[in-house]
Amino acid sequence: MIVVLGAGLIGLGIAYELAKRGAEVRVLEAHEPGRAASWAAAGMLAPYTEGLGGTPFETFCAHSLALYPAYVDELHESGGVDAQLRLEGILQAAFDEPAAARLRAQVATARARGQEAVWLERREALRAEPALGAHVVGGALFAGEGQVDNRRLGRALHAACVARGVRFDVNGGAAALEADARRVRGVRIGAGFVGATAVINATGAWAGRLEGVPAEARVPVSPVKGQMLALALPRGLMRHVVWVPGAYLVPREDGRLLVGATVEQAGFDVRVTAAGIHELLTAALAAVPALRELAIVETWAGLRPGSADGLPYLGATALEGYFVAAGHARNGVLLTPATACEVADAIEGKQPSAAALPLTMSRLSVPVAS
Repeated sequence: MIVVLGAGLIGLGIAYELAKRGAEVRVLEAHEPGRAASWAAAGMLAPYTEGLGGTPFETFCAHSLALYPAYVDELHESGGVDAQLRLEGILQAAFDEPAAARLRAQVATARARGQEAVWLERREALRAEPALGAHVVGGALFAGEGQVDNRRLGRALHAACVARGVRFDVNGGAAALEADARRVRGVRIGAGFVGATAVINATGAWAGRLEGVPAEARVPVSPVKGQMLALALPRGLMRHVVWVPGAYLVPREDGRLLVGATVEQAGFDVRVTAAGIHELLTAALAAVPALRELAIVETWAGLRPGSADGLPYLGATALEGYFVAAGHARNGVLLTPATACEVADAIEGKQPSAAALPLTMSRLSVPVAS
């Protein structure tokens, strides 16, 4: 029996991958599947727009993006839910010359690495997104990037897991790891005990708070708050995911425009605040004045699982049988398929891929140069 703690996108993705490989999998979730950060995200798939600069992490993110078309199709076929993948490119808009110069340089660097990127002059940017303010200078379009509906993806993964025989225990409250001096024995939840040959901690922002984990196997993850809102979007007003100074705008097929997201060190506070919504609306309306008359239909906040170096932790720990998949920060949706494969490989005793090697727990033991 393999136990996955957490039924966000990462936990669901791992459970599905393990079940496909023939494992008996049980998912323990304190609340509801596909909620928390997985529900609160915008679903952007943007390894190049993020500007990760040719790092191994960018390679890992790009690999995960490449998996997405077949992944979404497979989930749709398996569980009957379409996650609505749209890879129409992401447009970064510049509204002054210094920003335009930075984006031109980013496009040149991306093209030199063989990525599909193009600089759009003002007229071309307005042709791509006519709702942008007339003061736009230009924009960088990264083709092949885009979005998936993260809420639908959660439902798709849950349905596909059920179809593969994954067992779910939800709304069970907090779990605690049980282990002897050598290895994992299982998980205690409430008054019960679930034995396991392997336990995967995929509890997102709460991953560092799992009880029963020895100090040498603890994953240093902390919450990073993000507030968002949704506007009622007239059909055709915006076509691409658009990044503007201070916000991103994500048009959804259900008629909403997502506007996000703040980045706040606020502990586990998930309140939506006036200041947070003001920050987002100010940025969005400055870039796209046509949004002024749109109705606000939803506001929410979530907690990203952050790490000190901005990279996730994947794979084995110092405790035999205990694995982690945590710290994905703003890339959890993007990295769901690749994370699932890496963690499943680790449980099978395989070595991490070259791109994932910097993401293992072993980096915590590397001495810091003085």
